[in-house]
Formats: sequence, structure tokens, C-alpha cells
Amino acid sequence: MEITWLGHSCFKIRGKQAAIVTDPYGTDIGYALGKPTANIVTVSHNHKDHNNTADVLGEPRVVSHPGEYEIAGVLIFGLSTPRNAEKDILRGKNTIFVFETEEITLCHLGNLDAPLSDSQIEEIGKVDVLMIPVGGNYTLKPAEAAALVRRLDPRIVLPMHYKSPYLTNDDLEPVDNFLREYGVSDLAPLPKISFNKNNLPPVTQVTLLEAQPGK
Repeated sequence: MEITWLGHSCFKIRGKQAAIVTDPYGTDIGYALGKPTANIVTVSHNHKDHNNTADVLGEPRVVSHPGEYEIAGVLIFGLSTPRNAEKDILRGKNTIFVFETEEITLCHLGNLDAPLSDSQIEEIGKVDVLMIPVGGNYTLKPAEAAALVRRLDPRIVLPMHYKSPYLTNDDLEPVDNFLREYGVSDLAPLPKISFNKNNLPPVTQVTLLEAQPGK
């Protein structure tokens, strides 16, 4: 399995059975999405920097609501997380997506902006790869994100939705604030990460990915 980060909350997850694109963004946020190809596209909430499904090629199946799905051999579970009324109006409700494929469980937290309850943690279950927003303001603050990583205890953590020189929106905090809260430093960004069920790290490992828009 191979994961590249296309920027913001958008990842391309390429497995043996299917390719998944999460939260594709529009053309005006600073990153350039390009025309990625996928079998599945997930949309965590209906906002222009997360719902640009039109630019994903391959006639993908779009999943944008809570529920259980099986597409191209991938099991998908969508869990809605509550937001206050103002945020629902401005940005739409948030949906966490959990993917099970190749005996690996991946979780994309979308625009999660509050700590999860014990029951929500239980619903999500065991997580191997966690894609978590860390930039605050619209989403989890760095300290909240670090605390949630410890509760979910994944093998691989991929930070997302943080301040970047590419973004036109500068309201987010840099990823270094999250890294400091979690207690790691001196991480060199990688262009991609590849793994399988047999070589996942034995303890939680934070991995920074260098944005690869247009891939």
C-alpha cells in the first residue's frame, strides 16, 4: 500500500484492489490538485476545500455520508461527528471515514474539531494508519490532536490540515506545534509512504509527508 499527500486533507491511498482519494480540494486554496485517478472518493464535509470530486478521474464512487459501504473490495465505515450549528452552516457536518483493506485499517478524521468520546473511539476501533488534522482553528488544536493520537494508538500517524506556504488561508497553525505537543522533532518530510500488514511499525510513528499535488 502506498500513500501520497496531495495537500491539505487530501491523500491518495493506492492499494492492490483500489485507489482512494480523500477530501479533494478546489482550485482556489493554493494547492493544485491536478487530476488524480481513483476508484473511491470520500468527502468529510461539504466545503470547497474538501469536496472537489469533479476533478478526480476514473468515474469514482463518491462517499460523503455516514454509513457502511463496500466498494472495489474496500470496506468503508462513515461516522458522523457533531459540530455546533454555526459550523454546520458554514462548513457542513463532519464525517470520519474508516477503511479496511489488505488487512489494514486506515482512518481519516476529516475536519474533526472536538475530542472524540469513549463511545466514538470504540466505534472506530483499532487503527493502523491515522490521518489527523492538527492545525487548529477549524479543526483539532495541536494539543487536542496529540491527545487523540495517544487514545487511538495507531501504528502510523499522518498529520494534515495545517499551515503551509502553499495555502492562501493562513489561519492554521504549523505542523511543528503538533510535533512539539506529541514530543517528536527533526522529522524530514517524505514524498510518500509504502507499507503492508507485515511491516507496520511496532509502536506509534509520526510520519510527515511532503505535499505532492497533481499526482
